[in-house]
Amino acid sequence: MTTTPRAPAAAATFLPVRQDWLDRRREEILDPALPIVDPHHHLWDRPDWRYLLHELLDDVNTGHNIVATVFLQCRAMHRADGPEEMRPVGETEFVNGVAAMSASGGYGPARMCAGIIGHVDLRIGARASRVLEAHLRAGGDRFRGIRHGTSWDADAAFRNPAYEMPEGLMADRAWREGFACLAPLGLTFDAWLYHPQIDEVTALAQAFPGTQIVLNHVGGPLGMGPYAGRRDEIFSRWSASIRALAACPNVCVKLGGLGMRLNGFGFEMLPEPPSSDTLVSAWRPYIETCVTAFGAARCMFESNFPVDKGSYSYPVFWNACKKLARGASAGERTDLFSGTAARFYRLKLPG
Repeated sequence: MTTTPRAPAAAATFLPVRQDWLDRRREEILDPALPIVDPHHHLWDRPDWRYLLHELLDDVNTGHNIVATVFLQCRAMHRADGPEEMRPVGETEFVNGVAAMSASGGYGPARMCAGIIGHVDLRIGARASRVLEAHLRAGGDRFRGIRHGTSWDADAAFRNPAYEMPEGLMADRAWREGFACLAPLGLTFDAWLYHPQIDEVTALAQAFPGTQIVLNHVGGPLGMGPYAGRRDEIFSRWSASIRALAACPNVCVKLGGLGMRLNGFGFEMLPEPPSSDTLVSAWRPYIETCVTAFGAARCMFESNFPVDKGSYSYPVFWNACKKLARGASAGERTDLFSGTAARFYRLKLPG
């Protein structure tokens, strides 16, 4: 099925999923027994794009040993009424129900949505504590933290008019008052932004050393619009920021999320879907820089599905990750594919 998102900012992020195109690339599954925790995926039911439990399972059950997953907020199933700041709790209620379905064992041994990352608008300051407590009640023992996306760029093509954040939000006094509510409740923060903003995460992590933070999508290196054709220059700036951020012991990084249009790799424009070797060639500098800077114990591979599904299939993605990790020790491979995610999100894995 071909899906074409209609959101105003879809041009920078989302790509249409062409299943017939993806199906033209078949690969043997590498190391099929290796346990994997996918620490970053979404669920939604949009007018032209449904990705719920069954669609997730269609991807998960393609050969790799996915033992658990973590859901990341995507503004799905917010409550239709009630106080505005409480409406995102509806997403946690929805996902916890999906997780309960999976935990029944009726949909296979893997535990979908074993961890839940919701959303709180931290600009409400100290009132964020009440919303976090509501998420904890709604998510039971699965709610682990929040993501408040702060991605901003001077080019309007990278800003979502339906959810536009101001420049420099992570330094805002009220926002930081809200952020300060996380650690006392034992909750984590997923940071989503673009590569020119990575230094803002470093400043945040230094100001809140007791709060666990994970950088999404290797820090969002941009490669389209005004950033096109400048990959070497951008990589130099990105890598310097990554190394500085890695000096903060309370920060981990997710290795993935590089299949969006904004990254500028252009996989979606290939006549045939990319092979895992093609992905490895494009991504190796980014993955190796992160692992060298953070160490495998603070790195976790992530799928970012279904967002990245417009560029490659789920089994090909995980094959690429396994090829990228070929030089790692057994312990490092465990961390990269399951250990770091399980520790960061405090997951109760099957067995």
